[in-house]
Amino acid sequence: MKALVFSDEPKNAREIITYLRGKMDIDVISAEDKELPEYGAKKVYFYRDGFIDNLSKFLVDYLSKNKYDFIFISSTNTGRELAGILSYRLKMKCMPEIFSFEQGDKTVTKRFFHGGKTVVEEESNFHMFTVSPGICEAEKSDKKSEVENMTLDKSNYKIVNVKSKNTAGTDIRNARVIVSIGRGLGSQENIEKIKPLVEELHAEIAGSRPVCLDYKWLSEDKQVGLSGKKVRPDFYIALGISGQIQHIAGIRGSKTIIAINKDKSAPIFEECDYGIVGDLFTIVPELVEKLK
Repeated sequence: MKALVFSDEPKNAREIITYLRGKMDIDVISAEDKELPEYGAKKVYFYRDGFIDNLSKFLVDYLSKNKYDFIFISSTNTGRELAGILSYRLKMKCMPEIFSFEQGDKTVTKRFFHGGKTVVEEESNFHMFTVSPGICEAEKSDKKSEVENMTLDKSNYKIVNVKSKNTAGTDIRNARVIVSIGRGLGSQENIEKIKPLVEELHAEIAGSRPVCLDYKWLSEDKQVGLSGKKVRPDFYIALGISGQIQHIAGIRGSKTIIAINKDKSAPIFEECDYGIVGDLFTIVPELVEKLK
């Protein structure tokens, strides 16, 4: 079997290659990244100045001339838009947001449903998929890829200015430990009270949607959830987070979830591995002392 992977974010491409490696031969189209040829794809195509118009035109032409059994597209903003265009232009159905793929007599995929509350396992004859970021941890391979630089047609778009969002620290998607705060923290000033726990665990701090977007206690890049970032840390510690479906969808990949909340009926307790009902301002200092 042979697959084409597309991702405008090389990190996601590395994960998808690692996940599919050994199951089929893989070619990849991605933005430039010096490490990507080290993950075991047969061939890596790099592009520059790719926008939705010239990328979609290239991919439609390329896929019309080159046969692949499966097409995997990283579920980024660009990837999702491309998948829609390719599905229409190539007359191919696309299964969105998968996080598991098995090929036997039939193709079996898994994806979250109902805002992340349930997992749907589906058998299908689909050949195109968008893949949720974080499908696995990327691992390098002994096999080096052949590299070719693509030439795209001139786009109708051009970048006239770039304004970076305010960010704080590293990307939470790469964190091994995350201490995440919700409205139960009470105020932005109280973040200082949980920082000793963050520092003791060498963790990254993150937050729910209200904390990041409504109250702006943290920057937008720290938002976890369906409309924020999906994270897969070893430990996710939720402080004062109620656990709405939209938030749970962003932490499904966490290996261990620990929740502290004074409301014993909070939905987060239905999702966590370990739960503590109580005042986080009492429990967090005790945890810090124990960790020391």
